[in-house]
This record gives sequence, structure tokens and C-alpha cells, in this order.
Amino acid sequence: MSEIRILIADDQAMVRAGLRMVLETEEGMAVVGEAADGAEAVAVARRTRPDVVLMDISMPRMDGLAAAAALLGGQNPPKVIMLTTFNTDENLYAALRVGTSGFLLKVSPPEQLVDAVRVVAAGDALLDPAVTTRVIASFAGRHEPAPPPQLAELTPRELEVLRLLARGLTNAEIAKELYVGEATVKTHVARVLMKLHLRDRAQAVVFAYESGVVRPGASAA
Repeated sequence: MSEIRILIADDQAMVRAGLRMVLETEEGMAVVGEAADGAEAVAVARRTRPDVVLMDISMPRMDGLAAAAALLGGQNPPKVIMLTTFNTDENLYAALRVGTSGFLLKVSPPEQLVDAVRVVAAGDALLDPAVTTRVIASFAGRHEPAPPPQLAELTPRELEVLRLLARGLTNAEIAKELYVGEATVKTHVARVLMKLHLRDRAQAVVFAYESGVVRPGASAA
């Protein structure tokens, strides 16, 4: 695997130094830049082209969520892991909505930070699907969803797979539910993500609830 290029964005110099120290001792990882606020993070990321951005939520000038949205809305975006001091559903929901790949507490142990960077760099979501489902279900019911046009591109089986994804089921669990092979489920999931222009399963859960494919409190089966 090629070297993972990392950008650290945090308004506290000591936090940035600590994160850099942990990451640069790991083989296959390189910190290619730092930023003290969201606006600087966007500028440095566009210049250095990192694979992963560790982004503090609370920063001056432009907060981490706005900076993440700016980066993720561009071409060939990096993966973004949001960093925060507070483990709240509101922060998690906001991070998921802008399309970040993960959410990590600043007090997490160094090995968890390293694992998180490797997971998202490999293209996976950092969040447990069951946790994601709970948070999205809690917040998505606050408005009346409007079915987006891209839903029409899904086959009936792909729509069924999306509903099961929204319940937080793994590929193995979906395969058991649908009486098909796990490889077949993997193919369906990949097609769902491609057709809906989603990066990972966490985004699929957000989409399913916010588009009304599943409703909070209702069975997704």
C-alpha cells in the first residue's frame, strides 16, 4: 500500500504537535501539512492533496464542518475524519451529513487514531453502522423527506439492499436475510453506492433516512 498522506487541522498547536508525533512514528504515514483554522485547512489541502484530513469541528474563521463540506464537494476529495472533544449525537449527525468518513474523540488512544486513519484511507467508514443508524433515525424524522430522483435508478433488489443497509446490517446479515451469497450482496452494495453517488455505507444510511426510503421507528424490512 502506498504512503498515506495526512493533513492535521486544529486551532491548538499542542494538539497538532501531538497528532503529528503519533502519526509520523507509523510506517506508511506522512503528515504533509497543518492548519490552524478551517479556511487554512481548505487552502492547504488543495495544495498538498492529502489522502486523509483530521479536522477539528470547532475552529475560528471557518469551522471544521464547513471546511469538510468545501473539500468533499470538490474533485478527488480526501477522506475526512472529524475530531471533537464532545461525543454528542448532534456533532455526529452534522459530520455524517456533510459526507465525512469518520468521527473521533480527541481523547481517543493513539492506536485508535492510527487505526482510524488506515480504515478511512482504505475507503471504509469509521463509524459502526448500528451507531450511525441510531443517530440518523433520531434526527432524520425532524423534516418531511422528499424522494430524490436518483432513487429511480435502483432496481427493486438494490432498493431492498439499501433498506437493509439502513438497519445497520452487515453484508453477511443481508445475505442471510435475502437468501443470497455474500459476494452477491457486495456487488449490490457497490452498485447502490455508485448509482446514488455515495462514498460509503454511512452515507447510504443518511440517504436512506433523509430520502424517506426508511422512516424512524418503522421496520426497514
